[in-house]
Amino acid sequence: MADSIMSKAATMEIPINSNGDSRTLGEDDGLEQARRWNLDEQDLQQVMVSGPNLNETSIVSGGYGGAAEGIIPTSSIKDLRNKSRGITPSQSAASRIANQAQRYPAPSMHHSNSNANMMAEEATRGIAVEKFDTVKKWGINTYKCTKQMFSERFGRGSRTVDLELETQIDLLRDTKSKYENVLQLASSLTSHFYNMVQTQQALGDIFADLSQKSPELQDEFGYNAETQKLLCKNGETLLGAINFFVSSVNTLVNKTMEDTLMTIKMYENARLEFDAYRADLEELSAGPRDAGTMVRIEMAQQQYQVHRDKYERLRSDVSIKLKFLEENKVKVMHKQLLLFHNAISAYFAGNQQQLEQTLRQFNVKLKPPGSDKPSWLEEQ
Repeated sequence: MADSIMSKAATMEIPINSNGDSRTLGEDDGLEQARRWNLDEQDLQQVMVSGPNLNETSIVSGGYGGAAEGIIPTSSIKDLRNKSRGITPSQSAASRIANQAQRYPAPSMHHSNSNANMMAEEATRGIAVEKFDTVKKWGINTYKCTKQMFSERFGRGSRTVDLELETQIDLLRDTKSKYENVLQLASSLTSHFYNMVQTQQALGDIFADLSQKSPELQDEFGYNAETQKLLCKNGETLLGAINFFVSSVNTLVNKTMEDTLMTIKMYENARLEFDAYRADLEELSAGPRDAGTMVRIEMAQQQYQVHRDKYERLRSDVSIKLKFLEENKVKVMHKQLLLFHNAISAYFAGNQQQLEQTLRQFNVKLKPPGSDKPSWLEEQ
């Protein structure tokens, strides 16, 4: 019983009437209509149109369970339809495949390229958004700091002041200004004294030449030539001491002090930012306390805490650097001032031995004559 039901389900016989409807007709009525239309089997097969994937389906002209002679396989109908159109089965299949290929193109490298382009666009968009956020934060911070600066200048806003630290900073700036003046004057002294030494050397050479060409004044020219050469030698030694003094003071002023002043500048900027965000927080706290304002107050409190920590950290750095700078300044200037005094005194006293001893005491090495001139390779 079950086998017969499964066999009938597998055949899927569909009864057809004269109009192509699936209404149930008797077997005699179907044969009578076929004879009345005088249609042969081929014409009937051309009229019938089979749907897709019905290769296992049969069409009968009678009712369900009719005779087997009335069953028309749909595969034969499909073949007859293709023959009537002049298309072989292989050509029909090829045309359908071609149409499907045109309608649904196969995946290609275009998809990978489009994915790569989308990833590149997303990366570019992310960079643009990040830059925009940075510019936005900078603009807000600049606006707040500018507002605070004008408020302080016109006496409308308050500023945080550390009296002890501010006094030390003012003293450092004044000291740096005076040391720059000392450096400028010492450099001028070096330049003028160098010209004097060159003049003494030229004068000694002329005296020595005249001593050879003037027999009647040979001794007088000779004494003066030796004196000028000795002064020139001592002058070169003194120049070495002055150059060492100028180099040390230049390092102290333009490197050590300048580094501390850069930290002080960062500290002052941090102080201005701290006061700007402090004033912003105070202004928000004094206003109404609704939901939106509470959110803004909380954000302002966070920004205030961040800039407060930055201000305190830089203030500590400035205090430490000022302390070390003062110790370094005393140590360096004590050595350099003692060198300058002893060298100048020994030179103008004419004490060559003391002058050379002073340079050895402070580990000042003189440059050999002609070392300032460029080498023959550099002249090329």
